[in-house]
Amino acid sequence: MKKFLTLGILFILPIVMYLFFASAVDNFSKLPVLQESVGNLNAFETFSKEQLTLQDKISVVGFFGEDIKSKQGNAFNLNLKIYKKNHEFRDFQFVILAPYGAEDEAKSLLDELGTLVDVSGWNFIFGTSENIKSFYSSLKTPYQLDEKLATDFVFIIDKKGNLRGRDEDVEKNKQEVYGYDASSVADLANVMVDDVKVILAEYRLALKKYKADRKEN
Repeated sequence: MKKFLTLGILFILPIVMYLFFASAVDNFSKLPVLQESVGNLNAFETFSKEQLTLQDKISVVGFFGEDIKSKQGNAFNLNLKIYKKNHEFRDFQFVILAPYGAEDEAKSLLDELGTLVDVSGWNFIFGTSENIKSFYSSLKTPYQLDEKLATDFVFIIDKKGNLRGRDEDVEKNKQEVYGYDASSVADLANVMVDDVKVILAEYRLALKKYKADRKEN
């Protein structure tokens, strides 16, 4: 009996564990798509006038408006709770929209954020008020931009340009979660941290599966 038990542990158990983890990959819970194909960034410019894109990137998108200093606390919350933990993921980026004229304040904020971590994944882009309103409306969220073209909410956009979030949240009376309140450390720590982990894990698993399929072929 001891021999059979030993053989079972050595040969059968690994097979069972493999099947368990394979099933876990197939049934991995993805972050729901709340809005497909949001607008593009063609109308916006970076500091270097280069074109930024959402395609093939996992993006955290924010709207800091014309008074960027007023969103400094939000930026530090995001930098500490979200960006610092995930910026080494190659396809992860922050995209912050602001109107023309806010460039100097944006550079100053980046300098401050850069004292804590490499901010090469932080991207400020600039456009007209119409550009900003148009892109924001493409998200189709229940939130509104204020008179300065800003909001405390930030949004997760996947590699296909889809808005991701929660289709229900028990802690918020099962309301859909389109965005995350960057002014609230609790919202970032208790909700957004987990959602970013889920979407990054989703793409890591997809990459592993792609590599495994290539080896089999």
